[in-house]
Amino acid sequence: MDSPEQKFNAVAPVFPARDLETALAHYAQLGFETSEYEGGGYAFAKRDEVWIHLAHAPDLDRDAEGACCYIYVADADALHDEWRHNKVLGILIPPSDTDYGLREFAHIDPDGNLIRVGSWLTT
Repeated sequence: MDSPEQKFNAVAPVFPARDLETALAHYAQLGFETSEYEGGGYAFAKRDEVWIHLAHAPDLDRDAEGACCYIYVADADALHDEWRHNKVLGILIPPSDTDYGLREFAHIDPDGNLIRVGSWLTT
């Protein structure tokens, strides 16, 4: 039986957040446009074509690992500098080159969610 090819259009990781207002402010500081779902308990952060959904998780264990995602950007150094300049909360790990051809850095938000960011190294 033939089936039509399915095209993936986008992906949006869902990050747990102890406090949605705090999480929305944090992602706004990272340069995302943010909005809260009208029904409450859920929110959205969007920057260019990248979406991150935020789910209210007030009982999230501070020592628990959160969710994670990888974002490809044109210039990892420039974005790292932007976030460092904005003095974002959480942990911001400096960029480094990888053996697999990417310049990468990482950010762990105050809820323990990991964003890894990379740009392809030019040869």
